[in-house]
Amino acid sequence: METLDRVVEPTEIVAGRYQLRPPSLRDVPDMMELSRDPEVVLWNPLASGADEETARAWAERWADWDGGQSAQFGVYEAVEGRLLGLVSLHKIDLLLSSAELGYRVAPWARGRGVATTAVRTVTEWAFGALELTRVQLIHAVENTASCRVADKCGFLHEGTTRSSYRYGDNKLHDEHIHGRLVGDPAPGR
Repeated sequence: METLDRVVEPTEIVAGRYQLRPPSLRDVPDMMELSRDPEVVLWNPLASGADEETARAWAERWADWDGGQSAQFGVYEAVEGRLLGLVSLHKIDLLLSSAELGYRVAPWARGRGVATTAVRTVTEWAFGALELTRVQLIHAVENTASCRVADKCGFLHEGTTRSSYRYGDNKLHDEHIHGRLVGDPAPGR
């Protein structure tokens, strides 16, 4: 079986008033601030970038989408240009035609529809550009904001795993699994 060195090529997408593009070194200050946010620390324990050296390494790694193995989109206000959040498509498996999606929103951008717009956009991009059949997302049951985003973006709640992931509080949490298939009805805007 042939292996693929690069699964995806970095790209930019315009989504209404937001621009989605690979991270760059200009995002280092915002990434440092985002990585210190208590909500991000709790629900994204692998989030990195709280100090300048780590944030720079993060930006350099993801500018090339980790060698084409994952897609990491920074979400930006098209006019202002400030980093508002991140959406990543990872565990991309072209043979199984699936991937997993994750997201986080900066505290200065919450409540503005950033996550909903970005998740919808990246999901549609994955179905179109990568010809995936399934995109799933997983979040802690207590992370009700993520559950609302999943529902608004047309991801169906498919089940709950028990004590399945250790989050930033160092406790094992139950998680919801949400999935969306390419043929599922488009969610309301």
